[in-house]
Amino acid sequence: MATTNKSVAQFLENIATYMRLAGENDFRSAAFDKAARLVETMDSSIEQFIQNGNLTDIKGIGQSIANDITSFSETGTAPVLEALKEKVPNELIKWLDISGMGPKKIYKIHKELGITTLEELKVACDDGRVAALAGMGAKSAEKILKSISWMEQFAERCRLDEAEAIAYRFKDLLKGMSGVKRIELAGSFRRKLETIGDIDVLIAADENAVQTIFDAFTTHESIVEVLGKGDTKSSVRVQEGRQVDLRIVAENEFDAALMYFTGSKEHNVVMRQRARDRGMALNEYGLFKLTESGETNFEERIPVYSEDEIYKALGLAWIPPELREDFGEFGSFEGDSSINLLNESDIKGVLHAHSTYSDGSYSIEQMALACIERGYEYLGLTDHSQTAAYAGGLNEKAVYKQWKEIDALNEKFAKEGVSFRIFKGIESDILANGDLDYSIDVLKGFDFIIASVHFSLEMEPEKMLERFKRATENPYTRIVGHPTGRLLLKREGNPFDMNALVEFAAEHNTAIEINASPWRLDLDWRYGRKAEQVGLLSSINPDAHDIEGIDDIRFGVAIARKARFTKNRILNALRADELKAWFENK
Repeated sequence: MATTNKSVAQFLENIATYMRLAGENDFRSAAFDKAARLVETMDSSIEQFIQNGNLTDIKGIGQSIANDITSFSETGTAPVLEALKEKVPNELIKWLDISGMGPKKIYKIHKELGITTLEELKVACDDGRVAALAGMGAKSAEKILKSISWMEQFAERCRLDEAEAIAYRFKDLLKGMSGVKRIELAGSFRRKLETIGDIDVLIAADENAVQTIFDAFTTHESIVEVLGKGDTKSSVRVQEGRQVDLRIVAENEFDAALMYFTGSKEHNVVMRQRARDRGMALNEYGLFKLTESGETNFEERIPVYSEDEIYKALGLAWIPPELREDFGEFGSFEGDSSINLLNESDIKGVLHAHSTYSDGSYSIEQMALACIERGYEYLGLTDHSQTAAYAGGLNEKAVYKQWKEIDALNEKFAKEGVSFRIFKGIESDILANGDLDYSIDVLKGFDFIIASVHFSLEMEPEKMLERFKRATENPYTRIVGHPTGRLLLKREGNPFDMNALVEFAAEHNTAIEINASPWRLDLDWRYGRKAEQVGLLSSINPDAHDIEGIDDIRFGVAIARKARFTKNRILNALRADELKAWFENK
């Protein structure tokens, strides 16, 4: 296993989870959780500290945890984790996927009932033993059974595009209803995480309209189960398996509630502490003064009427929702400071798209016309290269034929007075040794090349990094494609040291794409701070295999914003002539 920041953070989180499943002191597990977050959010590679033997220089990591990290780097595990695994039955790990079942609750049921498997848990819920436990009850047992049923049928999380379809279904349903004053989508969807759990809808409404709104929400045709219906919140399960929560608040509470339910939890913790440091209390109901004893004085509401005003009252500029992860955003937005993040309107053209020459569904002209219809200035066509025979990869003869067609189309657009250009590109496979997929005579004829890995994805991380480095420094490579090779919720990416590749690519004036396909969203946004630090360029690439795929650019823009990219570091925010000059200036 590669010793990357991500792998070490996951290792530490695993220890914390196992500790809670084993019923150990929560203080110890909390220390591992904190260490995991520290490692995951570091700008530099944890490997440097391991090699130098100075892990304890990282504030928050003591000698014991440092020893565990070192052991992990050497062996892929640590004695503390192996000892915990001896105590915790493997079957209990599956229980973590049950909605509402955290490690502590799992340990309680396991210890008191002496059961370990999902089947035993279902039987214990059915026969009343779970309901009889202190703090549980019949409703809890029923919810566990329902959750197990859904868990067995659906994944716990969904992709961003899947969540979008569900979220806007309910927003469109409710936004025009009588009494609705304001409506927003919140939670991880508003923060644009790459995968989404529950979907949160927040409404400010007249009090006399609340029940009518809840009735409309809970009776929609896509709902298969009403999980709960109250005076301020209702929850449903939809046919896709997702849970949707609707909260209705008073209009003067809406902005504080929107901030609170957008999260993240870690961001909110910092915000609440900033409020207390200034003699105030921030919660989902608003911003209030503190009493002399430090309690919230709900009688003294501080007049703030937007998220912007709440942030300003706490000494911050408004922080875009995508950045609210306690991932360095507070330092960047202190006082009047801010970051002018990329917007979708900044994108001038489409790079990374496929045609019927390889595995695309539409001709080059059809893809170009679709780009023109959307207001773009250019299309960078990048069919698969010859090694990708399974995807109709182009041999040299097909490449030359495609170039002639592109020349003819560009000439046609010019004669018709259409200001649009098709760039001759290719998505070249990176061969096992890091070479590109054609001879130099062919490579030099392309306007640009995206270099991607499509085979030997499980190569040893150190070798994979070297493979990418060799391709990145190739004078014909202008963009590295979907670097980890992950498919969200289906396939983990290769765990090589991405921070090292980001730095190497910046040094060699090569961009790394943010693949905008909701299946990929790769480069991962968590590498955004490293990318910012070294000045990495990127490109928001839809990897479109059909016309509809072009519109995936919006997902890539969301991830680019989350990764702190500004317009000046995005290639396809350039005009066509500017981009042409950059392609030629390796």
